[in-house]
Amino acid sequence: MSIFYLLWLLVYCYTINMYLLTFLFVFLLGTIIGSFLNVVIYRFNTGRTITKGRSICMSCNRNLRWYELIPVLSFLIQSGKCRRCTSKISHQYPLVELVTGLVFALIAFKFLPVLYFSYWAYIFFVVLFVFIFSLLIVISVYDLRHKIIPDKLVFVFIIISFLSIFINSNGFGHIFTLPTFSALASGPILALPFVLLWFFSKGRLMGLGDGKLVLGIGWMLGISSGLFAIILSFWLGTIISVIIMLLSKGLPALKWEQAGKMNMKTEIPFAPFLIISALVTFLFSFNIFSLIKLFSI
Repeated sequence: MSIFYLLWLLVYCYTINMYLLTFLFVFLLGTIIGSFLNVVIYRFNTGRTITKGRSICMSCNRNLRWYELIPVLSFLIQSGKCRRCTSKISHQYPLVELVTGLVFALIAFKFLPVLYFSYWAYIFFVVLFVFIFSLLIVISVYDLRHKIIPDKLVFVFIIISFLSIFINSNGFGHIFTLPTFSALASGPILALPFVLLWFFSKGRLMGLGDGKLVLGIGWMLGISSGLFAIILSFWLGTIISVIIMLLSKGLPALKWEQAGKMNMKTEIPFAPFLIISALVTFLFSFNIFSLIKLFSI
């Protein structure tokens, strides 16, 4: 009996190690993709090509060597400074790389049950959703930097999200399926309040880009989960905005770029809160009933 138990334990440990190695590989791949996403964020709408041209230092315009482009590590080894002009490198670079790697690994973990059903279905779902959330990461950071959601990117997200309603994301049975009326209507229903808020406030309370983003989120998550993500985004936006305003008043020496000037009239990009909430909702399969259960405890 002990021999069979030992064999089972060895197989189990081998399986666990294989999963860990897989998630580590996906994480490292995510950091590499994150490095590319930084290029997209900085070059988008600047007239520079995204796929061509070597990366340069923003201060001295020197072409960067390959060992200066290793995700996260190069930033740490160089102490966050350019090797030539010693100017500071934006913390956005390692943060986007780390976040992208973590998101990739979490998505790979979420669809792990599908792997037991179909290897190719697992690959399909992971590739699909890492692409979607890579796009959302770019939109989020771009909105933080420029306070605008680029139409080209959000339209791509909307199209892919609409196509996703024809996919059985549970991973069991056929991959493709006919969407229900609820799935078809989820995007427009959730986006309508945002569009109306933009229209009647003439863009002062909400941008039209947020409505377009919610359209895609609604199709990607469905009505119930999409509504949960929207509610969560408002909570996150309120809490984080209040914290930043309190810190900026109590700790002016921090000299944050935006925090020191924040007040009740400050324009705060809402897309990052929507995207973070959509990610959390997607990863943990939350829906409006999860919220009801929370308050009924």
